[in-house]
Amino acid sequence: MKVTYDTDINTDSLKNKKLVVLGYGSQGYAHSNNLKDSGFDVTVALRKGSSTFEKLKRSNMPGAELEEAIKDADLVMMLLPDENQPEVYTQYLEPHLKPGASLGFAHGFNIHFDQISPREDINVFMVAPKGPGHTVRSTYTEGSGVPCLVAVHQDVTGNTKELAYAYASAIGGGRAGVIETSFKEETETDLFGEQAVLCGGTAALVQAGFETLVEAGYSPEMAYFECLHELKLIVDLMYEGGINTMRYSISNTAEYGDLTRGNRLVTDETKASMKAILSEIQSGQFAKEYVDDCRNDYQTLHKLRHSHSEHEIEVVGAKLRGMMPWIKKKPLVDQTIN
Repeated sequence: MKVTYDTDINTDSLKNKKLVVLGYGSQGYAHSNNLKDSGFDVTVALRKGSSTFEKLKRSNMPGAELEEAIKDADLVMMLLPDENQPEVYTQYLEPHLKPGASLGFAHGFNIHFDQISPREDINVFMVAPKGPGHTVRSTYTEGSGVPCLVAVHQDVTGNTKELAYAYASAIGGGRAGVIETSFKEETETDLFGEQAVLCGGTAALVQAGFETLVEAGYSPEMAYFECLHELKLIVDLMYEGGINTMRYSISNTAEYGDLTRGNRLVTDETKASMKAILSEIQSGQFAKEYVDDCRNDYQTLHKLRHSHSEHEIEVVGAKLRGMMPWIKKKPLVDQTIN
């Protein structure tokens, strides 16, 4: 596997080009501001009447309505939620993108699962930062970056890969490393990681541990500290040097418990469930289920989001975090600006 850094990336292909970012959420905020700070001409495109125009003003970020922004664009980066992208592509991009323009994605979902069939006369590429948008922005401002994956789906002009690498560098990815992949590999591994480990698996494990301690008669506050608060400390050690560095840093007692008890939780049955989740992703079953829920006004998502937001761990956590104001001194997420 080859990792490419800024020293080997030429960003000249982005100079004197009109770059348009669709959306100003977590990724849109990060990409547009990083591109601007890297010295490129970038405009954020929003629907007519969007309240987000006020956020653009506060950030001194150029903005325009979708149709106006897109018609002369050289490169459009699609950073809307996955479920909104097909409609916006059909209504705005398909009829208005000029031939030879480039369309980029930060996630391969809609291309890989055929929710979008791009015109044959445009370049289609992907630059997928391996981290949330808020981290893409915060690391850039600190002088570092988030590793990025790049892939090419259509290459009409013959320089789409060069454009993808240049874009990745411009948002800070070249500082951390850029790796070439495919839309298929990025989409399927990304969905699996989110569902089985990073979000679904971790959140379910944290909640189950919290519930186990509380049901056994321990205070919710103690359960919160042991099962959620200290998780960051462990993950930071893994991030810095892998699982071995984490085990080097913790006590012998903790390490012995880790090595002798962890596999009683993540068993062959757990791995079988992971394989089933991966199979659902590969077959398109998850994509269909998600798209159907979006078309059904997110009924399942809203119901689950509401029930989980009321879990006792959230109530206790809010109270305890209120006693630790340093956590919010430099927040990753500030909903007033992104």
